[in-house]
Parts: sequence; C-alpha cells; structure tokens
Amino acid sequence: MSSSRFYVLIPCAGSGHRAGGMLPKQYQKIAGRPTVAHTLDAFRALTGRFSGLALIVAEGDREITTLLPDFPRTDEYLFNVGGASRAASVRNGLQALRAAGAGPHDWVLVHDAARCLVTPTQIEALIAACEHDAAGGLLAQRLPDTLKVASPEGRVAATLTRADKWLAQTPQMFRIGMLIDALERAGDSVTDEASAIEALGLAPLLVPGSAQNFKVTYAEDFALAEAVLLSRRNNGQGNPQ
Repeated sequence: MSSSRFYVLIPCAGSGHRAGGMLPKQYQKIAGRPTVAHTLDAFRALTGRFSGLALIVAEGDREITTLLPDFPRTDEYLFNVGGASRAASVRNGLQALRAAGAGPHDWVLVHDAARCLVTPTQIEALIAACEHDAAGGLLAQRLPDTLKVASPEGRVAATLTRADKWLAQTPQMFRIGMLIDALERAGDSVTDEASAIEALGLAPLLVPGSAQNFKVTYAEDFALAEAVLLSRRNNGQGNPQ
C-alpha cells in the first residue's frame, strides 16, 4: 500500500547481564555516549523517513531521561511497557504504537538497542527491498564460518553445510498488524520477529547486511564497537561525540 507509513521500534528494556557492568548494556558508554544513543543516530539521520520512533523501556526505568536528555523529540515516543522477554516488550510496544495512531498496515522496523553500528544506508536498503513484499524481511549476513553441532560431552557431533545459513540481524521490518498477530500466537519464547512471522507460514526476505552490524553482547564487544565508531568518525562517516 503506497499510503503505508514507516515506524521504528527499539526494545530497550533488557538487563544485558552477559555484558557485565553496573548498567544494562544499552546504557553503557561507547565513545563517550550511551550505546543506544548511537543506535538512535542512525535512524534520526533519515529525517522525515519515519512517522514515529519509539523506545521501549522497563517500567520504572530511572536511567533513560538522564542518559538521553534529548529524547523524545518530535515524532518520538518513550513507552514504559517493557516486558519480561524481548517478544513481550515488542508486542507491548506495538500495541502502544497502535494507540498512538499507527495503523495495522503501516510498517515497523524493530531494531536491537545494542546494535549501535547499523547505518542509514543499511536501513534504507532494508526498506527498499521490503516495502512491496508480502511478508517483509530482515537484515542478515551469510554465515562465514564452518558450523559445528556439539555432543553432550562437548565434542563435535556433526558439521553442517553453511551454504544456506544466515545470521539474523536487525532491523526486521513487518506490517504492524501482522506482527502483533504473529507475536500473540507465538508467545514469549521467540527470539526475533522473523521467527514469529515464519510461524504464520510466511517466508521473510533476507536482505544482506554487514558484519559490523553486530549486537553488543559481551564485555569485549564494547571495545570493538568503539573502534568502529571512531574509525567512521575519522573517515568522515559520523561523529561519535
């Protein structure tokens, strides 16, 4: 539908315990700023592209207004409806977007708060590939490494072909109404939106992403993300300050 609008939903309610630190990983600083601030930059760079950008935080979150004093701006939303799982947070956030005026046929791009290296170019590539697709799709990367299956004893049980294997990334882009229905049916065990859409019998489109669009998960990932951000700044591709 040519009249469909585009929204962004960023779940930002996780604890990020694998990353260590006193704060959730999305709030820990990279290149002097909270991780999620860099994530927001990529979407804010596409001025006028989105009808709304929403952050989903946990109820009682006391960090967000201090760490992101300029959020929300015009057409941005802060929803304190984070759930016990990613799926629950996204589902609650989608319902909040609907209450704020988003329609069931509008598109939503769901993106991890801790994927702070996504670029506006990658986001635009996803939109261009998916906006006329019946199912929607996601950024993903072909698996570059040999894939092993482990036995209970921690030994190799089998080697799988990697030719048809992809690493799922975000954003993941689907119609709002369809995604709400998919998540309600799938429950809280799904770890990404595409899995819920797949459970409806649909096949989301795989849109090639980048190895740099990784999710900050472990303590060592912060140094790598900072190196990439500083390199981009030095090459005139963005300022992490």
